[in-house]
Amino acid sequence: MKSELLKTALFGAGALGLVTAAAWIEPDAYKAEIFSDTGQAFFPNFRDANAVKAIEVVDYDEAEAAARPLKVELKKNRWLLTSHNEYPAETRDRLAKTAAALLDLKKDQAVSDRPEDQAGFAVIDPLDARNASLTGRGKRVTLRDAQGATLAEAILGRAPKEKAGYRYIRLPGQKRTYLVKTEADPSARFEDWVEADLLKISYNDIARMTLNSYQIDEASGRLANLRRLTMVKDKENWDAQAKSIAYAVGSLKVAGARPKPPVLAGQLRTGDLALTLDMVMSLRQKGFFITPFGQLLANEGELTVETVSGLSCTLRFGEVLQEGMSSKGKESRYVFVTASAKAPESEARAKAMQSKFADWYYVISGTDFARLHPQAAAAKGQPPAPPPGLPPGFPPGMMRRMPPEEGAPPPVPPAK
Repeated sequence: MKSELLKTALFGAGALGLVTAAAWIEPDAYKAEIFSDTGQAFFPNFRDANAVKAIEVVDYDEAEAAARPLKVELKKNRWLLTSHNEYPAETRDRLAKTAAALLDLKKDQAVSDRPEDQAGFAVIDPLDARNASLTGRGKRVTLRDAQGATLAEAILGRAPKEKAGYRYIRLPGQKRTYLVKTEADPSARFEDWVEADLLKISYNDIARMTLNSYQIDEASGRLANLRRLTMVKDKENWDAQAKSIAYAVGSLKVAGARPKPPVLAGQLRTGDLALTLDMVMSLRQKGFFITPFGQLLANEGELTVETVSGLSCTLRFGEVLQEGMSSKGKESRYVFVTASAKAPESEARAKAMQSKFADWYYVISGTDFARLHPQAAAAKGQPPAPPPGLPPGFPPGMMRRMPPEEGAPPPVPPAK
């Protein structure tokens, strides 16, 4: 009897030992599983960076709780931002760097298989509408070939401060998150894919600036609060305010662009406008007006910048951009940009700039608008008579229109 009891006790002890061992062994089995693909390629079929003909980047705006997509494609041998009205992608090296960074990317270290950990690594898919989280979303980047087939696709998360050169990454539709060594840093910001320096005029280039400040009373067809301020470097009115405006010109960045009607763009290149209803409506919607005697006006005035080499550029400030506005009150604004030459050495540059500017209504930030068109500077200006013809910076001979009767204010088409 004692022998049987002893055997039972031994079996019980053995069973307990097995249970304990299983408890210890299971985490090891889990660890073995999570590290099972260490060192493998993320995209084994992606072999040639030159095969990439399109890149899609989707970022997430936490403040707006919205995904922000950007797509660059090769179309007719030109790289274009097809998500942004086919504006030319002028900094294509960003695409090449992203493609090279994802090529042969290895699964260096798996860190979690738990979906609840994804927010901490910032690898939640920005396109995942089922996930209610407003934070912890990463950038989804997709590389495609000429046929539209996916070469590589991943969600890039945050870069840990304690490990430089690394960032978290997850494949869409999979739970596992990895920590990998990569330089991939794609952007979904328009300004990161284009030549953001709109005018390429530095502070030292500027010789003279003229700020024409006015508002258009669309109901009466008159100009209101008309002021003109002339600032000549190191001479007339070149005070702290003028220097601030000049520095703002030198650092002006384009934040977006909208296409002009093709007919308007073509006529701006030739310098001979014949207005159509579509052109008038397009201009008016953006805050720009052309008077019957050929003067281009903007509902928030204009700034003309003249350089020491004889280049003249005019920024006309139009309406606030309505779509895509942030709840933070960042009032991006349309600008109508023109260029002309006042000296032979600037003719080629002015022609190239005017050809580029002809296609687009540009968008600048509300911050830049405030720096370029400060109320204090406008208030110091003297009230001039409305200038005849086209204002400085607009190519002469552009409009063939009869002037209004002498003494009549320049009429503005009233908005419907």
